[in-house]
Amino acid sequence: MCLGQSFTTSAYGVQVIDQLPAFRQSVEADSAKKMIPLHVFLPGIVLDLRYASASNFMHRRMYPPLTHHTFLRAPAAQALLRVQQELHRNGYELKIFDAYRPYSVTVSFWELVKDERYVANPSKGSGHNRGLAVDLTIINRQTGRELDMGTGFDNFTDSAHHSFTRLPQPVLQNRLLLKETMQKYGFTALETEWWHYYWKNDRNYEVLDIPFSKLESEGKD
Repeated sequence: MCLGQSFTTSAYGVQVIDQLPAFRQSVEADSAKKMIPLHVFLPGIVLDLRYASASNFMHRRMYPPLTHHTFLRAPAAQALLRVQQELHRNGYELKIFDAYRPYSVTVSFWELVKDERYVANPSKGSGHNRGLAVDLTIINRQTGRELDMGTGFDNFTDSAHHSFTRLPQPVLQNRLLLKETMQKYGFTALETEWWHYYWKNDRNYEVLDIPFSKLESEGKD
């Protein structure tokens, strides 16, 4: 199925799907492109969507104030469910900081930071824009506390890199637990961010700029 006429071309030259009819068309052609609501698919998961508040490196809300849910493409969501199930057996739960990110938000990030170690170049689009990337950590199910990963989310220093080892041994073990579990189920780690993992773009998943509210209503149809 040809979707060429359904794209919008961004100022950075990227073809973007920003309308539901075009998104539906892509899903009809390939069911793996369905966007799965994580709060429904992964019962018990904790959402702490930082860009729906001012608690992020931009210091302002980047998502609409009523953004309470996020999404991943079907294969990535299914793999994340297996990650969650394994962690549950050891008394842990996942906390999600971000997953699907509309392309227009990535443009805003880039115009502030312009450093590809930490934000995606909008001339390429990002894994988040494609519904393939997730920012997350591990929490203790009994206490609800995050495991100590050495830095907070969106820490743009070398200490957030996987290769940075000048950290207490328990911190290194916590990072390794997250990394090994995510990789076991098919995710790849981003070297510069201990919290960022992505699914392979093996089906030409398109860049999306569809509002959260429209994706939420799509799941109710």
